[in-house]
Amino acid sequence: MSGPDVVSDAELETMKKRVAAARAGPWRSSIEGRDHTSGSSFIMVGEGDERSEDIEVVGATPHDQDFMAHARQDVPRLIAEVERLRRLLSARG
Repeated sequence: MSGPDVVSDAELETMKKRVAAARAGPWRSSIEGRDHTSGSSFIMVGEGDERSEDIEVVGATPHDQDFMAHARQDVPRLIAEVERLRRLLSARG
């Protein structure tokens, strides 16, 4: 399978490297006025003892920030699903 809309193996590997290089998740969007009432909006990185420095986002809408935070969890799951489906297709021969 090939074509301009198909994600190549090289592109998938590049995505996996970006995921691996990012700080560990989960990431959670915290929007001032929606999720808390003081301070600024930010992305919370990690949980408990694994908590890392928050990410401050300037100029993003709440939807943009939610997207960025969820991408930390969503992208690895999507990559795993693409790989699973490719294995199924490959096994069919």
